[in-house]
Amino acid sequence: MNAPLQGHTASNTALLKVQGLSLEYRTAQSVVRATHQVGFEVDPGDRFVLLGPSGCGKSSLLKAVAGFLEPSEGTIYLEGRPVVGPGPDRIVVFQEFDQLPPWKTVKQNVMFPLLASRTVGKAQAQARAMEYLAKVGLERFADAYPHQLSGGMKARVAIARALAMQPKILLMDEPFAALDALTRRKMQEELLALWQEVKFTLLFVTHSIEEALVVGNRILLLSPHPGRVRAEVHSHHYGLHSLGGEAFQASARRIHQLLFDEAPSAEPNADWAFSDVRLSY
Repeated sequence: MNAPLQGHTASNTALLKVQGLSLEYRTAQSVVRATHQVGFEVDPGDRFVLLGPSGCGKSSLLKAVAGFLEPSEGTIYLEGRPVVGPGPDRIVVFQEFDQLPPWKTVKQNVMFPLLASRTVGKAQAQARAMEYLAKVGLERFADAYPHQLSGGMKARVAIARALAMQPKILLMDEPFAALDALTRRKMQEELLALWQEVKFTLLFVTHSIEEALVVGNRILLLSPHPGRVRAEVHSHHYGLHSLGGEAFQASARRIHQLLFDEAPSAEPNADWAFSDVRLSY
């Protein structure tokens, strides 16, 4: 049996490099540090998950990668170039799918950022919109409006709209958190199937250990207040079919121990040790 968790070796071909990143929010009374010297690398085709409890700065890290939040220290490189602001090479999918303009049809919602970027003409934008709506199974709803869609369908529109931009990296900030449990699992499954087809690079934020194991092939564990790298682990072989299995549950317990600095319990069916992960303190 393969070890459920293992360390990551730094790559010379990393698409995204985050080095010593500290992020702060300033108020009238004080400065709140969200993260402290966080570093990680994302390789092309990775499904890289930022995992941790509320207050660990994972959404702040995503905003910084997107170019919405300027670091107080550290650097972010995409394909070797510093990130200094937002760009079409990094597209964000948030959990608030109501950001889809309600007066635009599904097809128009997907076309909108393509036309706004002025990188393609109307005919090409329409063709690409229909291509990606087909990939998420919504081509029959191209002329529907957002209020006519379920939560899961709105999520698929948001994903199609993001991927139609063909970004270097897709950023997803707890995109399924507002969905019911069954729809959330279906969307996880559909996201993995879409990744198999398109092979995009994904940076995914969640506070769910189960979701991290299902969605990610690499998981960065963050401790809170301010967020620091606790460990990095691999999760190559998990999917929804693994839910409830002994290896999956043992991995979830192991990650919980790492996140909350608990002593490891005896796991007779798990073949790892602390050396299977890269720890940071």
